[in-house]
Amino acid sequence: MIAKNRLFVINKPKGISSNFYLKKIKWRYKVKKAGFSGILDPFADGCLITAFGQYSKLFRFFKKTPKTYRATLWLGAKSESLDNENITEVLNISPFSPTSIEIVFQYLKGEISYHPPKFSAKRVGGVRAYKMAREQMDFELPKITSTIYDSKILHYCHPFLTFEITASEGTYIRSIGQIISKKLGFNGVLSSLTRINEGKFKYENEKNLNPIEYLNTDENFYLADKSDMILGKKLSVENFKIQDDGIYHLVNENYLAIIKIENSTVSYMLNNILL
Repeated sequence: MIAKNRLFVINKPKGISSNFYLKKIKWRYKVKKAGFSGILDPFADGCLITAFGQYSKLFRFFKKTPKTYRATLWLGAKSESLDNENITEVLNISPFSPTSIEIVFQYLKGEISYHPPKFSAKRVGGVRAYKMAREQMDFELPKITSTIYDSKILHYCHPFLTFEITASEGTYIRSIGQIISKKLGFNGVLSSLTRINEGKFKYENEKNLNPIEYLNTDENFYLADKSDMILGKKLSVENFKIQDDGIYHLVNENYLAIIKIENSTVSYMLNNILL
């Protein structure tokens, strides 16, 4: 019997959208309410955090960074989407020396600023960028900043360069691939992309996960009548072990609550999540 509330990681296959694969997961487990965090492009595969029932409300409180990806870059190929779809040009270029590639990867450390792909879910004037790109509209997305914690070359068999990169949440690996290509003097597209993990989240045969172990909040303790939380009563900051401003999680028997303390005032962010 599958629990109504459930947190686990699925391994999204290539060639299918995250939304469509979630429908297959819902059908397999015979559930109606489910959600995922951190969409993967159809050409990509790998770790996709999934939750049933009330647990889908917890996504914004999970620590999902840094994220690690394994990608293969096709050097000399060109596509507006920066992946292996909509390829418009393939140049026959000479192989690069290992030293040249290693120098480029030395640049991929710390904070870097770049333009997200035009084929992305970013909004421009309320419209998704990918819709404007499909209609070949002229626009440019503002630069964003990502943090690269680690990057390494795994394999180079010209014109394909496979690498692994660990980066902050919200990093566009397709854009990182383009940065590498441009520094080598050519275009490039990702021919494959696999997300290995999101923080501590990784694929382990869809085993059940304890959401408390993945929260990006500190635990606090309510020292008065515990039924106050279950009943949703107003809570006083004086009744908490930690009274500093911040966002905290509280565990009351089989229930989880997320609260915010600000200026000595306590407010619920979530309450009565069944564990």
